[in-house]
Amino acid sequence: MEKKRSRQFGALPLIFISLCLIFISQLSTTRAVWLTLPPSGTKCVSEEIQTNVVVLADYVVVSEDHNHLPTISVKVTSPYGNNLYHKESITYGQFALTTSEAGNYLACFWLDGQQGKGETNVNLDWKIGIAAKDWESVARKEKIEGVELELRKLEGAVEAIHENLLYLKSREAEMRTVSETTNARVAWFSIMSLGACIVASGLQIMHLKSYFQKKKLI
Repeated sequence: MEKKRSRQFGALPLIFISLCLIFISQLSTTRAVWLTLPPSGTKCVSEEIQTNVVVLADYVVVSEDHNHLPTISVKVTSPYGNNLYHKESITYGQFALTTSEAGNYLACFWLDGQQGKGETNVNLDWKIGIAAKDWESVARKEKIEGVELELRKLEGAVEAIHENLLYLKSREAEMRTVSETTNARVAWFSIMSLGACIVASGLQIMHLKSYFQKKKLI
């Protein structure tokens, strides 16, 4: 009985690690997006990302005609409109960046010129944060494997979640400040509007009184 219990307790950490990995894999940001580009026009994908976050994306044109793949152009811009990545006349590629601004990052795709009347499909694999880290290189460099590697993944995921919570907290504080400022401005605007209405009413009463006096109605 003691041996069975020791085996059960020894298996508990592994089960706990597995459950944590499953939970964090659901939290990690990995998006596989299927875009259908029209003959003329642009399709974009946006993602709200905080600062100092690694972004890695692979894209490829998918077509039934493998002998003639339509070429596309790709442009990635920051929340303030800075051009981070721009390629033309390509059928596949990859872009990687570390964010320096917090906000919505935009990746836009469009067909080059007039390449037929049909639509073109693009497969985009978008990875952010912990999902974009190359754990195989980390394992080879630091010579770790097995449970130790999984624990390192958990540590990285927990740090990413902590940073995301701090980012959400700061955004909530900014929104609260904006809300309080807006409420104060609305209150002052209401008081000024009420004052203007009272002044206008007084002037109107005085004008009517003088008019009736001139007409000798009062």
